[in-house]
Amino acid sequence: METMNIALPESMKHFVQERVSAGGYSSASEYVRELIRADQKRTVEERIDALLLERLDSGPPIPVTPEYWEAKKRKLTERLGKAISPQ
Repeated sequence: METMNIALPESMKHFVQERVSAGGYSSASEYVRELIRADQKRTVEERIDALLLERLDSGPPIPVTPEYWEAKKRKLTERLGKAISPQ
């Protein structure tokens, strides 16, 4: 694991120490790692949201019916079968 030193104002240092104590973290490092993981997850979710919105605006709408889902499931099952079948 790599080490990174950060400088914090006294008020932020106390806040981190309080969060460590109250949040059940074993150290300030664990708390900061958790914050970074949460930010990484949020970044991925924002990207997924942007891609979904882009796709929603990409063309005319199609009706999504039970038949649509059955056809989609069938196509994906076939594709998966081809991907895992021995060549």
